Amino acid sequence: MMLDIKNIDVLYDDFQVIWDVSLNVNNSEMVALLGPNGSGKSTVLNTVSNLVEHKKGEIFFDKELISNIPTYHRTSIGISHVLERRRVFPHLTVKQNLLLGAWHPKAKESLDKSLSKIYKIFPKLESRSSQLAHTMSGGEQQMLAIARGLMGLPKLLMVDEPFLGLSPMVVKDLISIFKSIVSEGISILFVEQNVRLALSMADRGYVLESGRLVVSGSSKDLIDSDKVKKVFLGS
Repeated sequence: MMLDIKNIDVLYDDFQVIWDVSLNVNNSEMVALLGPNGSGKSTVLNTVSNLVEHKKGEIFFDKELISNIPTYHRTSIGISHVLERRRVFPHLTVKQNLLLGAWHPKAKESLDKSLSKIYKIFPKLESRSSQLAHTMSGGEQQMLAIARGLMGLPKLLMVDEPFLGLSPMVVKDLISIFKSIVSEGISILFVEQNVRLALSMADRGYVLESGRLVVSGSSKDLIDSDKVKKVFLGS
């Protein structure tokens, strides 16, 4: 098991947003975290990265308890987090963005090898290596953000809303890239609102509603689940 979240509660000041949530991601597995707007999906990812603290429960990564270690250490042990809406450095070039993803010592040692590998996965980024990030399309920026995350040599890649605002053609390309990443032995945990799209590509899914885990299971069991439909469409 790569990631194991056990019974976490998360509060913003005195306002609780996550109640007793447990989930896990296995080695070389793609897992979708689903739920309506405001259900707490991004908060769970932010908690794994320690951008938000949890008040109860434990988080294990690669069998190591990481609940109390700082964000930068979580990155160096193999957790990469691609935030919602890409968050590339707009006035840096594509290559400069990628190099910033390889900030910790182990990633720096493999810099040339990682860059070569990234350019094979994302050939368009090589041809655009000197282009400023803000001049790229939304789909290209999303690919850059994911590629920058991979430059940190993750064992687990977390991606928040990877398909938001993208064309069907770009979505299709990203799905293929995600499957390629998992085939390389990297686990993926991603947040998505499009249930059918997410479950068509993920091995398993978890569904949050108002900060609580309401259903989980294999994608084939969830894709036509009445309980999942009720969460998103109402009774």
